[in-house]
Amino acid sequence: MPIETLVRDLKQSLRILRKNPTFSLAAIAALTLGIGANTAIFSVVNAVLLRPMNMPDPDRLVVFMNTSPQGSAPGASPAKFAFWSAQTDVIKDPAALRQGNINYTGGEIPEQLDLAQVSVNFFTLFGAPVAMGRTFRPEEDLPGGERVAVLGHTLWERKFDGDPNIVGRTISLDGEPFTVVGVLGDFPFREFGATPEVFTPFQLDPNTTDQGHYFTAAARLKDGVTLEQAQAKLAASAEQYRAKFPQALQANNAFTVEPVRDVLVRNVRTSLWVLTAAVGFVLLIACANVANLLLARATGRTREIAVRAAIGGSRGRLLRQMLTESVVLASIGGLLGLAVGVLGIRALLSVNTAGLPRVGENGAFVGLDWNVVGFAILLSLGTGLLFGLLPAIQGSRADLTTALKEAAGRSGSGARSGLTRGALVITEVALAVVLLVGSALLIRTAVSLANVDPGFDTSNVVTMRTSLTGPQFATSAGVAQVIRTGVEQLEAIPGVEMATASCCVPLQGGYGLPFVVSGRPLEGQPFHGGGGWNTVSPGYFEVFHIALKRGRTFTDRDNAGGPPAVIINEAMATQFFKDEDPLNARITIGRGVMREFADEPERQIVGVVADTRDGGLNADPQPRMYVPQAQLPDAANALNVRLTPLAWIVRTRANSQALTRQIETELNRATSLPVTSVQAMDEIVSASTSRTRFNMWLMSIFGGVALLLAAIGIYGLMAYSVAQRKQEIGIRLALGAQASSVRNMVIRQGMGLALVGMAVGLGAAFYLSRFIANFLFNVDQRDPVAFAGVPAVLMVVVLVAVAIPAFRASRVDPLTALRHD
Repeated sequence: MPIETLVRDLKQSLRILRKNPTFSLAAIAALTLGIGANTAIFSVVNAVLLRPMNMPDPDRLVVFMNTSPQGSAPGASPAKFAFWSAQTDVIKDPAALRQGNINYTGGEIPEQLDLAQVSVNFFTLFGAPVAMGRTFRPEEDLPGGERVAVLGHTLWERKFDGDPNIVGRTISLDGEPFTVVGVLGDFPFREFGATPEVFTPFQLDPNTTDQGHYFTAAARLKDGVTLEQAQAKLAASAEQYRAKFPQALQANNAFTVEPVRDVLVRNVRTSLWVLTAAVGFVLLIACANVANLLLARATGRTREIAVRAAIGGSRGRLLRQMLTESVVLASIGGLLGLAVGVLGIRALLSVNTAGLPRVGENGAFVGLDWNVVGFAILLSLGTGLLFGLLPAIQGSRADLTTALKEAAGRSGSGARSGLTRGALVITEVALAVVLLVGSALLIRTAVSLANVDPGFDTSNVVTMRTSLTGPQFATSAGVAQVIRTGVEQLEAIPGVEMATASCCVPLQGGYGLPFVVSGRPLEGQPFHGGGGWNTVSPGYFEVFHIALKRGRTFTDRDNAGGPPAVIINEAMATQFFKDEDPLNARITIGRGVMREFADEPERQIVGVVADTRDGGLNADPQPRMYVPQAQLPDAANALNVRLTPLAWIVRTRANSQALTRQIETELNRATSLPVTSVQAMDEIVSASTSRTRFNMWLMSIFGGVALLLAAIGIYGLMAYSVAQRKQEIGIRLALGAQASSVRNMVIRQGMGLALVGMAVGLGAAFYLSRFIANFLFNVDQRDPVAFAGVPAVLMVVVLVAVAIPAFRASRVDPLTALRHD
């Protein structure tokens, strides 16, 4: 019976593996490394790219995008959202979303909550389950609508003890009364980051002309409409929008929609597939290693297999038995690899999630599911067949007469299988070179990023945020007063050198606005240019040690009663004031883009400061404008504090961590508001390069494993070759050959294989390096240091690996060798 035969083959395979523990452990260890590494990466790919999104019909959920010659990006303005919502022939349930913060002021101590401002269709679009009450009505989502709120399930249980009568109750948010109209069930909004704790209506004006981009818009494709049809319709609609708002959309820009999953993973998809290919190389090396071990063992079992064939064993039966042994090995390695891979990637993600979407905090959403288990099973079976097929075919060809002849002289079998085993070793070395070059390029990139001057000094600087949303902060004067009070309290702390406040912290994002240079012709364009826009208080440049190049920085005199002022960076001065002195120029920022900037005055450029790499250490500095917080028009101030919690930036004289708790306490006392997001600037800089370090560590681990397996493969081949040629070596020594010549012969043989593998590997790496060019910074994809350093390191490792069997060969006793059977 087939099942009985399979059981018999499995039992015999396990007996053979138990009888050869050294071989079994070596093969299982190699497979555990190879399958474990692949399982680790697949578990991340599964979580990020393959796992279904937990919402209704997720493949038809799309995000509205702005397109330009440089690519596409999400981002919506109130005017664009109103326009997109009208495209009802291709989309339905359009929804707006902005995640931020709001203060719960209904208790003794204010508490900052994660807020989502959403339009009325949001809950339907994302399939949010309602546990109690209802969601928003259309009239509540219009300007001037009632203040209502929907609570997240976790907040309802934590803050309100699961009160069954919460619907209809009034709670205080930002000092204003909000009526609770509903409580959500378990809402898996974690796909997009932190799950909001409370939802309020967006209340966007459907007739607005506001062009400020500060939220995201999504919708569902209408039934029967394909993604391509919707994209074509949105692209064509751009002309209508341009006709309605001529200054809001440039000639080469348009609109499109993209699936929400693609938008979430667009920045990581390529890197994950590159890592998948790299880890596949590790598995191929492991397979070549185990195949070499099986070839060596098959040669040793030649007589056994020939005898079995002579007494009636068919070649198919022998082939099946040997493949069964391979699959058993791979299954054991796969089981161990599954555990090692999942535990290993979770450990790595607990240290650095690299900003990967959909993995959860510390990689909580990466783990075992049926996709990962099924992948490990299929990989184990496929691997067992891959590395077992060649040895099984070669072993099952054994002939009794030939086997008995080769038993008398071992060199024959070694010569016959040597070519195959040598080719496998060359393959291992070549693949190892490719991985090592890739890891070397990424290590060089990480070093290059670490040496980048960000334009600001991070040492002993700590940042934290306070949400100032509320009626008392609707005016610039109210915000300026709380900043003055807070800075005074902070600077009174022993050990604090200086404090300041800003809307934005370098490397953590910010705003962009266009500007017009006073007195300069526009030449048909609505603006002369655009750049980053920061609101700062006095001391900002001094706290960060940002160098002043010309003019002055802000002082307390740059208040609401002082002349409107602005400071620009060198990149803006170079790009827009090439032939004039920027300190003689005046600019108007943002007027005509958003209604909040309708009262924006002309500002005198009073200073030029050094560039900072606000967009990332690997991004060139871009034009940037700094405006005094105290001089913002009230409408712009209200928008600013609503969108982003105020950032406090404190420089201490020694290690800032020792003063963090005291700084939080004093700031809380000064503002009577919760303090959150406490981070040292060194941590922020480190987080900005986390993706690069993540890729570097994984590639380095893969390269190290590949190097180890390749070294073991060469060592195994040379050790086996020496054992097979023991009689020949003994004869050479007996006839007067020097031990050094025997040693050099073995070394030449091993190094020759390694050199061929290195040549093949360098050629492959030279071609494949272009696939990681986008991950490099200040490092050429064909960097000579990497391409020269890897062969040098590999040569040393290979030399050690071949030297051991070479020295063993040189010490062969001729008499013992001649008696060897």
